[in-house]
Amino acid sequence: MAGRNNPALTGEDDSILGTGITVFSQQMSNDLEYRILIFGKTRHVEAFGRKVTTTASHLIGPLSDSVSPSHYSQAMTGISRELRRPGIQQRVFSYAQSSPSELVRSKLSITEIQHRALTFIPDDILRSIPKDENSYSLFQGFQATIPEEEEEPQRKKGNRRHGSRGQKLLEDSHEDPNVPPSLAKMKKERDKLQRRLKMMGVRKNMCSSEIREVDNKISNLNTMRKIVLDRLSGLEDDELKLEHELMEMDVRLEDLQEELEDAAQLANTATPPTELDPDQGIEPPDAPTDTFMSASIYEKLPSPKSKRHKMTRRKSAPIRHEHFEPGTSIKAVPAHNDMITALDFDAPFGTMVTSALDDTVRVWDLNQGRCIGLLEGHRASVRCLQVEDALVATGSIDASVRIWDLSRAEYIPYDNHISKSILEEDEEAANGDEDPDKAKAAKSSRSEPPSRSSFADCEIFCLEAHVDEVTALHFRGNTLVSGSSDKTLRQWDLEKGRCVQTLDVLWAAAQASATQPSAMSTADGTWRNPGRVHHAAADFVGALQSFDAALACGTADGMVRLWDLRSGQVGRSLVGHTGPITSLQFDDTRLVTGSLDRSIRIWDLRTGGIFDAYAYDHPVTSMMFDTRRIVAAAGENVVKVYDTTDGRYWDCGAGTQELLEDEKPAPAIVEQVRIKDGYLIEGRKDGTVGVWTC
Repeated sequence: MAGRNNPALTGEDDSILGTGITVFSQQMSNDLEYRILIFGKTRHVEAFGRKVTTTASHLIGPLSDSVSPSHYSQAMTGISRELRRPGIQQRVFSYAQSSPSELVRSKLSITEIQHRALTFIPDDILRSIPKDENSYSLFQGFQATIPEEEEEPQRKKGNRRHGSRGQKLLEDSHEDPNVPPSLAKMKKERDKLQRRLKMMGVRKNMCSSEIREVDNKISNLNTMRKIVLDRLSGLEDDELKLEHELMEMDVRLEDLQEELEDAAQLANTATPPTELDPDQGIEPPDAPTDTFMSASIYEKLPSPKSKRHKMTRRKSAPIRHEHFEPGTSIKAVPAHNDMITALDFDAPFGTMVTSALDDTVRVWDLNQGRCIGLLEGHRASVRCLQVEDALVATGSIDASVRIWDLSRAEYIPYDNHISKSILEEDEEAANGDEDPDKAKAAKSSRSEPPSRSSFADCEIFCLEAHVDEVTALHFRGNTLVSGSSDKTLRQWDLEKGRCVQTLDVLWAAAQASATQPSAMSTADGTWRNPGRVHHAAADFVGALQSFDAALACGTADGMVRLWDLRSGQVGRSLVGHTGPITSLQFDDTRLVTGSLDRSIRIWDLRTGGIFDAYAYDHPVTSMMFDTRRIVAAAGENVVKVYDTTDGRYWDCGAGTQELLEDEKPAPAIVEQVRIKDGYLIEGRKDGTVGVWTC
């Protein structure tokens, strides 16, 4: 009490207390005010901040001795009261221990943080911004896009008087009185033309910039398209692997099912042992018993089955070739050592069968581009063949037709490529230009041919009734029709494997010439070979196709005969070609034929007349069409393609000008061609098979 009433002590204490409060207020105003006012949004913290600010401002500012600050005691009382609250103390210490990221999260909302994260642009992207090569500013570009005002030809009569005098005075005020009116007008026109010329330059620059942007977009899209196309190829490869795994699983299930059936059969056939009666005599062991000889268990044992991977048709259809540019090369397979005589395939990237004058018939996997087996049985070269699903029909010079089932084959995918370098080595060895030791080493280093036993069980029937070489065949369902150089057509039943009907082409031609003389027969009814040049090597039956009871046959006299297989008579003859028919194909309404007279003709089956025709420079040796294109081999190193939708002709193959610019040797002439769903294969004279998109 004494110290409190002593004025000297009271003044000293007040000065010390004021200095401490001033220092405390400055620290609090520098630290807590910033933290609390910026990051704290609660009601108590805001009130505490206002009190600290008011106290600091009054303590730092000048104080008069005469007037005692009443608000000072109130502020200190409020500060002491607020500091005694545990919530305020926790907030203050939490701010001191919080990291800057936590403070930002407490300050910003979730939507604002997301917005800043999305709108953030990294520095590497900012550095890669393309430079603006445009020499004009943005304002000039906007100004150039504004259409120019054209002078009105005439004003309406009602508006001509209104304001015309004032407009004339405004125009006269801009003219220089010292310059003649005509000269001023010409200068005005010149300035206008210069401005238009300048705007034209700006517009040209804008168009050029837009073209560059479009080119960049096209380049980016092409890059993206290539990436997606590679992804599609990978998906199709994975799809094929899954199909093979599924096929192996089916084979395992079949084998397991057969083993269970055999085990059940053995359990049923095995006789239980009988107990011996002690009262009856025991039969000597050397006495023969009928039951032992007749019910021998060894005769009932199942034969061991060979487990093999059977070839089945793909369940999924590849589509990646549909996205390639027309005329793109997919594969080039050196298939044979001699000229390709026939080829066919079941589906894009499926199974292909080829034959050549080297007396071999090879089966190929188009997806892998490798030979998977040989079809052996013919004693001479195969002239014609057809592939339909897993069935293959081949007609040979040995006058036989053989039917093969590829699903019975054991799939052993050996790599049996016959490269061009190998062919050149064989020629050099034959001419004696190569060292025999090197040639022997080269031959021993080649890959072994496919297993000959892999397709040994594929043959179903051997149809032998012709007396000369088989040059054409076609089968559909259980009916096969073959044409031979013995001048007959034979119809075969594939279920029983026998001939059910024989059609004599010469007899039909004689009957037709007797009733209505043809330009292809002489006056006495004998056969005459037409054409500009005598085709000694032309096949008598060049091509044929059957559908149900209808048969179309093209022969060496240039005629196409439409047969009815139910009656064995010719219903109609199509006359127009002047050379032997080499190929034909028909659908519901049209029939397309190719001939050695260097032309392809399209016939209307409803009227029997020629719908369209077009010629080539060389004889047509092979032809086929799908829903959109007609492809032909016409004695050149390219395939002639005719697009029926837009009427466009173009070439496809290794002999095009774009592919010949590499200064490589010219490819061989195309002899055979096949197309299905835009997937084209062509066989050449040197034994090479090319695969293309069309």
